[in-house]
Amino acid sequence: MKSPYQLLFVAIFALASCQGILDKDPLGTLDVNSFFKTSDDAVQAVNAAYEPLLFNNQNNNFYWVFGVVAGDEAIAGGDGSRAGIVELDFLTHTPRTSEFNDFWKLQYNGINQCNTVLEKVPGIDMDEALKNRILGEAYFLRAYYYFLLTQVYGDVPLMLKVTPPDELKIAKTPKSEIYAQIVADCDQAAAWLPAQQTGSDVGRATSGAAYALAAKTFIYEKNWKKALEYIDKVKALGVFALVPNYLDNFTKEIQNNAESVWEIQHANLELNVGNSLNQWWRSKKVEGYGFAEATQEFVDAFEPDDPRRKFTVAKNNEDYFGFIYKNSYSSTHFSVKKILAGGHHRHTGCRWRH
Repeated sequence: MKSPYQLLFVAIFALASCQGILDKDPLGTLDVNSFFKTSDDAVQAVNAAYEPLLFNNQNNNFYWVFGVVAGDEAIAGGDGSRAGIVELDFLTHTPRTSEFNDFWKLQYNGINQCNTVLEKVPGIDMDEALKNRILGEAYFLRAYYYFLLTQVYGDVPLMLKVTPPDELKIAKTPKSEIYAQIVADCDQAAAWLPAQQTGSDVGRATSGAAYALAAKTFIYEKNWKKALEYIDKVKALGVFALVPNYLDNFTKEIQNNAESVWEIQHANLELNVGNSLNQWWRSKKVEGYGFAEATQEFVDAFEPDDPRRKFTVAKNNEDYFGFIYKNSYSSTHFSVKKILAGGHHRHTGCRWRH
């Protein structure tokens, strides 16, 4: 049996012998300064800037709550597992409400990634056309994330470069200045982006998406003249048109159609990158959580002969994904339908319609 002195010696020796090993730099680690070397690095970096767009459980992207549940179109509903959605429904939320807090962080994560691309990609020796397209995507995405922030929070901090943690506490920028930056980013994006993306690049930002976002920004400013100017820019591209069947905007079989100005490309929940709206919004009676139950006021807003209503909201005794919808499926007797038309947990796009 070793004495206490022997054990102490062994411990000291072990610490001394390990010190050199522990002081060595880790192997196989890339930081932001060593990563941006090739065009593949640039593509991977801008791909990461798209990630906050996904409506999945990992992102906690509850953008729909602010626009639908916090408004008059729906009530929280659900199975009680998201108390924050109820708080947002009753407007009793605080900065501690997770959905409110997470959305802020999600957008700034996207903005930081865009700023990283805009700072690092110009220094890469690569095909100039590809470089400009990547930079155009980053400008557009940064504009989009700031647009979402202004919708939910109003005035927000404007960060146009990668900011060290000790410099993050900055004052909010007036919303009017954020709007001006959004339009400037959209103009630069439109100059570098194609009117359409093809093949595996479908879903990346386009000049049409950039012009449309700028137009939408001017609408929020009530600058109708500039809004019409940018809407005309979208039309002049000659690639967008209304589709004959309204339902075609929401089915997985007809995605990225002529009416879709820009569409987020979701994959499959098995890979954790699918559109969780399918599960969040489906009735609890049909393998969902039943959040965002449509209100009577929303249903009454449709004219009696409006064909879009049956594709948008399910009512008693109507078809509901192979089931016969009953009043018991929702506390309001109505359930959202159109976003879920893409099938069970799969491939539902997020579209802008002009």
